Amino acid sequence: MIHFPAINKGPLRALSLRLAAAVSLVLAIVAVVYLDRDGYRDVNEDELNLIDCFYYAVVTLSTTGYGDITPITDTARLVNVLVITPARVLFLIILVGTTLEVLTEQYRTTLRLTRWRKRVKDHVIICGYGTKGRSAISALLENGVDKQHIVVVERNATGVRQATAAGLVAIEGSATRSSTLNEAHVKNAKAVIIATNSDDAAVLVALTVRQLTAGQVRIIAAVREAENAPLLKQSGAHHVIVSSATAGRLLGLSTSAPPLIDVVEDLLTPGQGMALAMRSAERAEVGSSPRDLDTLVIALVRRGKVVSLADPGADTVETGDLLVYVRDDR
Repeated sequence: MIHFPAINKGPLRALSLRLAAAVSLVLAIVAVVYLDRDGYRDVNEDELNLIDCFYYAVVTLSTTGYGDITPITDTARLVNVLVITPARVLFLIILVGTTLEVLTEQYRTTLRLTRWRKRVKDHVIICGYGTKGRSAISALLENGVDKQHIVVVERNATGVRQATAAGLVAIEGSATRSSTLNEAHVKNAKAVIIATNSDDAAVLVALTVRQLTAGQVRIIAAVREAENAPLLKQSGAHHVIVSSATAGRLLGLSTSAPPLIDVVEDLLTPGQGMALAMRSAERAEVGSSPRDLDTLVIALVRRGKVVSLADPGADTVETGDLLVYVRDDR
């Protein structure tokens, strides 16, 4: 099921306010009738008790009007004309307004779903809205990706609510199922980021994505154990990040070279200082050494492969190269 971010305060709040208004109106009429209960009689000519007053208020406001309880005094009749009749009209307005609110919300949701399906393309699918998934989304947003180009697939209802509250489109379901990924339009996606909590689920998701897209969509996955990384690559993942091993290396560096941790964190956090970035080589830069450029180039991407500056082939910049460099985000 596809869930969209709320565009207003939410239909549930509006319905709750209308329901509270209707209940308050019923209680007000009950109080009016009960205070003047001597002016009413039922078919047995008995005086009204509190339950009778509730009954009369409900059947009167709902325009049912069985006629088994009637006003017998001028005061009671005047109260019916000046108080209860306007209250009946107001109650009907609340009832009709609530019905229209529900129908309008259903139509709005259907319209948003139709429009979304028509324009969703080149988006990034995030499988899992846990810590890794949220961090991946933050990195995408910090690098200029619009929220409309991000789709979250999460099987947990709480995670779905959190994703929509953050302004993202979320699909409730398992990313290992073809139907769920098709609902996310995986064939039109630019990339799929697998951020599940278990390695076996990540393998199943990668296999499913590869089967549905024939390997045409880039798959980036995170695994906990390094021994599962080759299996995930065999399953179709183009890039595999071993989260536990990476964290372990950083922990090791923190003891031998603590400042390096600050540098790595700075590079991975856009907007705080230094940041890693990539751009196409300009025409004027072709033929030059990457070490002589104004920007601090640390690697080249040539025909889809990363070329280290220590490689002899990286002595000059070629047409079509991508430059991986460090930029100043301050």
